[in-house]
Amino acid sequence: MKIAVMGGDGFIGWPTSLHLSDAGHEVHILDNLSRRWIDTELGVQSLTPMDSIQERTRIWHAETGRRIYFNLIDLAKDYELLKKWLAEHRPDAIVHFAEQRAAPYSMKSDRHKNYTVNNNVSSTHNLLNALVELNLDAHLVHLGTMGVYGYSTVGAAIPEGYLPVGIETADGQTVSQEILYPANPGSIYHMTKCLDQLLFQFYAKNDGLRITDLHQGIVWGTHTEQTRRHEQLINRFDYDGDYGTVLNRFLIQAAIGYPLTVHGTGGQTRAFIHIQDSVRCIELALKNPPQRNARVEIFNQMTETHRVRDLAEMIAKISGAEIVRLPNPRKEAAENELIVKNDKFLGLGLDPITLKAGLLSEIVDVAKKYAYRVDRSRVPAVSAWTKDLAATVNHDPEGKRLKSVS
Repeated sequence: MKIAVMGGDGFIGWPTSLHLSDAGHEVHILDNLSRRWIDTELGVQSLTPMDSIQERTRIWHAETGRRIYFNLIDLAKDYELLKKWLAEHRPDAIVHFAEQRAAPYSMKSDRHKNYTVNNNVSSTHNLLNALVELNLDAHLVHLGTMGVYGYSTVGAAIPEGYLPVGIETADGQTVSQEILYPANPGSIYHMTKCLDQLLFQFYAKNDGLRITDLHQGIVWGTHTEQTRRHEQLINRFDYDGDYGTVLNRFLIQAAIGYPLTVHGTGGQTRAFIHIQDSVRCIELALKNPPQRNARVEIFNQMTETHRVRDLAEMIAKISGAEIVRLPNPRKEAAENELIVKNDKFLGLGLDPITLKAGLLSEIVDVAKKYAYRVDRSRVPAVSAWTKDLAATVNHDPEGKRLKSVS
């Protein structure tokens, strides 16, 4: 297949591009390189050293003989350029990663909120609009988030996208319907993913677009089979308080002797998936597209769930790191359960990589190897959800005022 990977220079976009190219597909990356500019804005760099996208693709070609094509296009702003590219190349499938992906970054200020909404929603709508205008029947696979469901405790497993409900009619009868599982975003970033869902629902219904929406858990890990082939193909590793996901931040904290910082009670339950499984799921989704005029296909792209405090204890046992507790900068429930159905990918043959099987090698092979690149002052999570919460955030980079947790 000819596949366009929107946002193919990013954390999941890059290993996905390599994985699909290695499988024999013709891969074209469309990216505005905004994630690299955000590094400059935040004054932080990936733990792993990253070459330019041009150098990365050159190394890939030298190692494999396969080409990955790069196109500098901003999906949110360059609609006519995007439409022209799609008209010329007419890909068979499109993988859409071209969105600002960090919840803390989306909550930093009013400017960051505006940027996240304008970038994410416009990127998605411009892409859908262009597909209709060009009558291009490309299967669109979008990377969403488990966060569209929220993190409240309902005592039942979250289904894969759709919830059967009974609606009482005026004459007292009950009518059965399936609706999108009620959205409950916890940040501006998560809200944009909820808006994506509605855009997909409309365009699938109105224009017959073939769309798969992947509601993904927190991605951990760095390497895939392809990124291991050459040191310059390595994936990015974010450890800072804005872009570093909870597990990757714990890994780097353990590697540099920094306390594992648990925010609040640590009772927040989250879904996780390894980066290798993530790219496998994307390939499985591409191989199993919905029919034209079908409703949006929704997969829960996760393999296991853990409470944050349990995760910290797991890593502390492996590494000997100290666990400390900080005030929570997020506006969320202190404790929640999370039961998630992921039968679809398991049914398609996914054999998940578990946390316990891969954590030690991740600490040793990546976090400790590149620990010299860490800016310790960037490790704490300081972006707060409200002005009241901002006053409680501890800014001390060395944890001198942190409360130890036994």
